Amino acid sequence: MIDLTVTPWREAAACIDVTYQVSFFPSKEDLLGIAKAKAICATCPVSDQCLSWAIESNQTEGIWGGHTSKERRTIRRGWLEEIRKAS
Repeated sequence: MIDLTVTPWREAAACIDVTYQVSFFPSKEDLLGIAKAKAICATCPVSDQCLSWAIESNQTEGIWGGHTSKERRTIRRGWLEEIRKAS
C-alpha cells in the first residue's frame, strides 16, 4: 500500500509545471476541460502512481492519473472486489 503522507512522485508529475490555464478539477459538464487535463496526464511519467494514490486515498473530485472521479470509482470497485476475492 502507498504511504499517503509521502508522495515524492508528485515532484515528477507533468502537471507540476503547467503554466497555462488547465483545471484538474473541471465540472462533469466541462468536456473540453476534462480532455485538456487528461491530455497532460497522458504525457505524465508518474500517472500510474498518481492514479494509485487517488484510488487508495479515495479522491472523489478531479482528474487524477488521467481518470475522472467516475472512472476511478469503477476502477476502485474492481480493485476492492479483487482484494475481497484474495482474502
